[in-house]
Amino acid sequence: MVTAERRGGGEGVRGLYPFLYPGPGGTDADAVAQAAASTREKVAEIADLRRRVAALHATRIVECARDMAGRFTAGGRLFTFGNGGSSTDAQQVATTFLNPREGRPLPALCLTCDVAVVTALSNDAGFEVVFARQIAALARPGDIALGLSTSGGSANMLGAFREARARGLLTVALAGYEGGQLAESSMDGVLDHLFIVPSSSVHRIQEAQTTVYHILWEATQHALRDSTPIGT
Repeated sequence: MVTAERRGGGEGVRGLYPFLYPGPGGTDADAVAQAAASTREKVAEIADLRRRVAALHATRIVECARDMAGRFTAGGRLFTFGNGGSSTDAQQVATTFLNPREGRPLPALCLTCDVAVVTALSNDAGFEVVFARQIAALARPGDIALGLSTSGGSANMLGAFREARARGLLTVALAGYEGGQLAESSMDGVLDHLFIVPSSSVHRIQEAQTTVYHILWEATQHALRDSTPIGT
């Protein structure tokens, strides 16, 4: 039920979510019908986008998983990072690899989880190096750097990948739109794997990226199944 309080929301909210507000002479039933139609539309959008991503990247996801499995088998660790909503996704990636409901636990750390470190680096050195500095301090050759971005243009992401490449890490990036700066020639030789979700909707990009990294985890588990135990 759409309440009177909701109907009284500002035009800003009304402009973003018009289906929550009955039009002139409209009813709550009209608003519910519009909300349902909007939901169906968004479900169709993400289903179509996931099919497109599968067509674009399925083979390359398997290749990336094999590379990651090789690093893990040799004792490598996974470092994940991102900004804003992508920071939350980066934390989920690390959690998925480190504490799976099934399969082999793998060493993983998200570089946004320690608030003290993030704020210290941001305040003292600058936000553009908040990930690169952590990679410089923690990572070693044979590790993995995985970053998520919707725009593909965040300076701290670009810097982190360059630092990771210089230190011999496997570099994996997920981006939206057309890939942003992560897809430009300046990143040639910096990224081992780049998965672009071809959408201009931040919501749809992040939803599709969630699918990509869960499949990447599953494919990595498959690749590891018959490999040498980690750390040996």
